[in-house]
Amino acid sequence: MYAFDYKRAGSVTEATKLFAADDDAAYLAGGQTLIPTLKQRLRQPTTVIDVGALAELRGIAVTGKSVTIGASVTHAEVAAAEAVQKSIPALAELAGMIGDPQVRNRGTLGGSIANNDPAADYPAAVLGLNATVHTSQRSLAAADFFTGMFETALEPGELVVKVDFPIPRRAAYAKFRNPASRYAVVGVMVAETNDGLRVAVTGAGPGVFRLTEMETALARNFSQAAIQNLSIPADDLNSDLHATADYRAHLIKVMAGRAIASMI
Repeated sequence: MYAFDYKRAGSVTEATKLFAADDDAAYLAGGQTLIPTLKQRLRQPTTVIDVGALAELRGIAVTGKSVTIGASVTHAEVAAAEAVQKSIPALAELAGMIGDPQVRNRGTLGGSIANNDPAADYPAAVLGLNATVHTSQRSLAAADFFTGMFETALEPGELVVKVDFPIPRRAAYAKFRNPASRYAVVGVMVAETNDGLRVAVTGAGPGVFRLTEMETALARNFSQAAIQNLSIPADDLNSDLHATADYRAHLIKVMAGRAIASMI
C-alpha cells in the first residue's frame, strides 16, 4: 500500500468537508472494494475517510410503503433483518447470496452500489424494485443512479446515505453465481410493483439493465411460458473466461424463469 492519512468522520457533514479538502480522498465503510484496491496499488488516495460507524448511515426501517436501509448496513444485517424478510423477502434473500460470510459481515449496501461492479447483486435490487438512492446532496431514482461499468451519477465527495426500496406486491431474485467469488455471472430480479412489472439483470452486461420486452410479456401472462420465445440479444453482453455472451443470454432466461416460478 501507499502511505495515506486516516481520518474518522463524526458526521456525514464532516465527512464531505474532509473530502472537499482533499481531491485524492476516498471513503471507507466496509472496505470490501477499497482495501483490495489499496493492497494491489490500484488506488492511491492521500486521505482515507472512515464513515463506517456513522449513525446517519445505519439502521433499517419500514416507513410507509418502503423499506429504508442505511448505506453502512452490511449484507448480513439486511439478510437477517426481520423487517426486510417480512416486507421484501427477495431483498433479504439477495443479500444472503452475496459473497461469503466474511464479505457479508463487512460489505455494505452503500459501498456496493457506489462501486457498481457489473457483477454485483444489489444493483439488480435497486433497479428492479425502483428504489431511490438518497445521498449527502440529493435523491436519485434508480434509473438515474447507475450510468455505466463501475460508474454512477455520484459526484466527487457525494456520499450515499440511505436507500428507499418500495415494497413490491411480490418479487424474486435468482442468480447463477461464480463458484469461487459468488459474484453473479447472471442475476435477475423480477418484481411486480405498484407501477407494473420490472425485470432487472446484473452480471450479464457492462452494468445493470432492464428487460422491457420481458416485462411486457409478463404483464400479459405471468408465467415461465410467457418468456420462452423471447430472444435475448447477446451483442452487448459480457464475454469472458467465466461465460460467453451467448451463454449469458441463455442464462438470463433461465434465471428469470426460476425467479418467476418462485413467485407463482
